[in-house]
Amino acid sequence: MGDDDDDNDIPQLSSHTLAALQEFYIDQRQREGTKISQGFKQYSVGSIEEDWQLSQFWYDDETALCLANEAVLAAGRGGRIACVSAPSVYQKLKEQDGKDFSVCILEYDKRFSVYGEEFIFYDYNNPLNLPGNLIPHSFDIVLADPPYLSEECLRKTAETIKYLTKGKILLCTGAVMEEQAAKHLGVKMCNFTPKHTRNLANEFRCYVNYDSGLDHDSSCSECT
Repeated sequence: MGDDDDDNDIPQLSSHTLAALQEFYIDQRQREGTKISQGFKQYSVGSIEEDWQLSQFWYDDETALCLANEAVLAAGRGGRIACVSAPSVYQKLKEQDGKDFSVCILEYDKRFSVYGEEFIFYDYNNPLNLPGNLIPHSFDIVLADPPYLSEECLRKTAETIKYLTKGKILLCTGAVMEEQAAKHLGVKMCNFTPKHTRNLANEFRCYVNYDSGLDHDSSCSECT
């Protein structure tokens, strides 16, 4: 009886709780990128889950497609596109399996290294700490979404953008950063309003320094 009493004192998880816990861990593994191994979903937006600790907030599918299409048009046939801290646009570009453009992703989150040679580790705190083979002014357009709404983050990211681009810039950041965006990159706010998969407290906008289709309409109808 003594041994049985000791056993009864040990907390036991019910079969229902164990099953729920197992389901949680399975779901967590999937969210951490196991879907990457499925070829047709490899580049789909959301195949890698947002990490809020890294200030990651993915665009919704329509916005990602609109920005991807705009980047392709701006880059031109055979153009090179750089996505700086904008992985959901990169994924949408790769979904298109385009043969008329090339693209790379500069990103702090090393989970995106699954995309191979197109992934370039990037920390905005060291804006020019880039691979030696990344030739300056070699991208027809740079699309960037600085992770934080701060003057410091935008200023440092701007150094990277200006190093990479031949001229065209597509910036996505908060509406509150309009003055700083103009100061550091010479960009102007577009009519188009990007949307995210989750509602954010801060209003987001797009900014460009060239004649863009994003300035024609606040919706995405002209981009799709």
